[in-house]
Amino acid sequence: MVQRADEPGELLSIYWKDGKRPLSKQLKLGLAKVLRKFDAYQLAKYNRDSAVKLRDVLFMVHAKPKDDEQAEVWRKLVAGELEAPDTWEVALSGGADKRETFERLIREGNLGYLALLRNLRNMIETGCDTGLVRDAIVARKNGAQRVLPFRYVAAARAAPQFEPAIDQALSEAIADMKALPGKTAVLVDVSGSMDERLSAKSDLKRIDAAAALASIIPGDVRVFSFSNAVVEVPPRRGMAGVDAVIKSQPHGGTELAGAVAAINAQVPYDRLIVITDEQSTSWRPVPPPKARGYMINVASAKNGVGYGPWVHIDGFSEAVLRFIAEHER
Repeated sequence: MVQRADEPGELLSIYWKDGKRPLSKQLKLGLAKVLRKFDAYQLAKYNRDSAVKLRDVLFMVHAKPKDDEQAEVWRKLVAGELEAPDTWEVALSGGADKRETFERLIREGNLGYLALLRNLRNMIETGCDTGLVRDAIVARKNGAQRVLPFRYVAAARAAPQFEPAIDQALSEAIADMKALPGKTAVLVDVSGSMDERLSAKSDLKRIDAAAALASIIPGDVRVFSFSNAVVEVPPRRGMAGVDAVIKSQPHGGTELAGAVAAINAQVPYDRLIVITDEQSTSWRPVPPPKARGYMINVASAKNGVGYGPWVHIDGFSEAVLRFIAEHER
């Protein structure tokens, strides 16, 4: 579970959310083992003033360094003497040139993939080498596996000239997904409420997350959008699929019950995947699916699986699709 140096502390915060209690032996052993895989750069980058600090974790799990070099890094971590990490934020706050900073970090392999996608507009404005940036997008290094599909949508909107490279990267990110067996019908909510932001600080909307998820579903897929009506959408992959869903019809009311009923009556399928915020303007209850049915909520703050005849899932990462495949297997 722990992939990044800020996650040991987050894991213990969750472990103690209902009050502090002793750590299990297995948890101590696991965290002690995982702490040894982080180098000085990773520790410095994520050494934050959080509820459970990295130095606290070191003490609590009695981690043993793998060699003298790591022992010295841990000594500096405990003493607060780790050097500032070589990140774009640190460099720019110190007055470094933006273009030179971004190009240097890309060439040295020290720019995280999410930071790359989120700074494309900055790179264009400062005159960065577009070939260098394009190659970095396609290479998908430094944490690309953690980037959610809708982040590619945001990047393409911020920097349209890089959309072909972004689309290629998105396609490669999902290339290892096995096709879902049988026929899949996908029903995407494009009503007015889906134009609300994913969160107060987000630069993207619910519809962006829904459309991005719909555009990466592998297998024999038919895609439909629904608002006041149900409209079939070309089952395109990647950015073309996102645009096709979002532009498929006006964003009006949410006839969720009617849309499911229409798909049940007119479309043969082995599974129906509905991607929505679960708001509905209809008084009618949502009918059950005629085969396997998945209700994916991209707006809920709660977690739940299994609402009546539907398998209910909250979230909008590609892990939703992996869950569906494993659930059926």
